[in-house]
Amino acid sequence: MKKILIIEDDPLLRDALQKKLTIEGYQALTAVDGQVGLEKIKELKPDLVLLDIVMPNVDGMEVLEKMKKDKELEKIPVIMISNSGQPVEIKKVLELGAVDYLVKADFDPEEVIDKMRKVLGQNKKDQKAKILIIEDDQFLRDLIERKLIQTGYQVLSAADGEEGLKTIGEEKPDLVLLDLLLPSMSGWEVLEKIKANPEISKIPILILTNLGEKEDVEKGLKMGANDYIIKAHFTPNEIIKKVEKYLNRRLVSTRF
Repeated sequence: MKKILIIEDDPLLRDALQKKLTIEGYQALTAVDGQVGLEKIKELKPDLVLLDIVMPNVDGMEVLEKMKKDKELEKIPVIMISNSGQPVEIKKVLELGAVDYLVKADFDPEEVIDKMRKVLGQNKKDQKAKILIIEDDQFLRDLIERKLIQTGYQVLSAADGEEGLKTIGEEKPDLVLLDLLLPSMSGWEVLEKIKANPEISKIPILILTNLGEKEDVEKGLKMGANDYIIKAHFTPNEIIKKVEKYLNRRLVSTRF
């Protein structure tokens, strides 16, 4: 029986999670704050931790940081429970080493179980793809980033062409969303340099453009972009569909 530790100061949510996990066949243990939770992690060595971010005494971020610095605890998977679901907060917990996250406002017991099952049975092949957004409009960048993170993707971002190209070289993302009108280096230049480099030339590129003129779209496709999205017309779900379409194509192409 898998041992799950729930560290959550909200008694209603804590009890609901414990009841759901027990029904599903897990040994569900609880802690009411970060300090108690950290002590129980050291004592019990659970198979997985559900960890709230905002708590008294010691918050979830600090608990996660302490776990990742402890050789006996660093491999224990942690799913964070976020109050706000803000992209900056989610990005930080994933960078600190959390394997996934839940948002209280969107809480669904079945989603909790699905995420836990995935984590407890996962290997590297099961992990979600890494997406890079190169976009200088912060509002649009945050909007797309939040939707991708909510869908489960790892997300990187850059606000200009030079930073974006550097990130591609360092991180080798699985797909790039690329704005055309960027400071320091245009999207056209970034696309040209990507396609000229054999190490990154196969990464799918989706162009983000305000232009939408036929000749600009055709130019981007001829240069090697896989598809395009017109900013004025897109919906977050459309982006997810296109991302999944080209990630699936890339996965098939690497198998043969």
